[in-house]
Amino acid sequence: MTTLTDNAPGAPRPRGGVAQSINDSLVVTKRNLIRMSRIPEMVVFGLIQPVMFVVLFSYVFGGSMSVGGNTDPAVYREFLMAGIFAQTVTFATAGAGAGIADDMHKGLVDRFRSLPMARGAVLTGRTLADLVQTALTLVVLAIVGLLVGWRIHNGVPKALGAFALLLLLGYAFSWIGALIGLSVRTPEAATSGGLIWLFPVTFVSNAFVDPSMMADWIRPIAEWNPFSATVQACRELFGNPGVVQSDAWPMRYPVWASILWSVLIVVVFRTLSVRKYRSATV
Repeated sequence: MTTLTDNAPGAPRPRGGVAQSINDSLVVTKRNLIRMSRIPEMVVFGLIQPVMFVVLFSYVFGGSMSVGGNTDPAVYREFLMAGIFAQTVTFATAGAGAGIADDMHKGLVDRFRSLPMARGAVLTGRTLADLVQTALTLVVLAIVGLLVGWRIHNGVPKALGAFALLLLLGYAFSWIGALIGLSVRTPEAATSGGLIWLFPVTFVSNAFVDPSMMADWIRPIAEWNPFSATVQACRELFGNPGVVQSDAWPMRYPVWASILWSVLIVVVFRTLSVRKYRSATV
């Protein structure tokens, strides 16, 4: 049995125009949000994990961590939250990859490709739906952070800017998840593939410890890590302790570095994902 693809002679031609592409993407976004609302455990489990990280790192490791020579657990909790926020938005990558792999496995993607819709709408809709779920998770996580002693010190506008950078990073990483989801055969493989590389990215960074405490050969890796740039930017914008003093450009201009890294990741991995989507078969 054959399936229709974008290049098949009998496949409906996608309608052109930016407006139509946006409309198609929003329709797919709505479909995925409705699906999430009908499976509330997906959202609940996505909220539990970051809350556990906050509690564990705050109260289990907090007393043994030093931030700029200060071992006060309250200081470490404020230092920690920017890293937890960034880790949470990037770990959503695994969910994005698993969702797309599940759609591929069930043949839903082939059905979408047989419709006269923008080629990238299916993937854009999925990543936008994941972005909405990530925003909800950040709201809950911020409330938990406030309960354990985290505070913002530079005003609400800068704090909102920090959350915007976090969402941009999460959206960028969701495109990596999309590519992984299109490249594997099962949702389970997508989940595993989406997490394996995230652990070194998040832990070889400034999220949980000051890079100055790392070995000399690994410190530059941590400082040029796109993840570290967003964490550094959030600490600056929140006014939290632990802003790294370094000559590395991403650490000196973290806001710009965070934006540039995220935009670059979106451009590269969206291009690769859409190309893979055109040719992917189950």
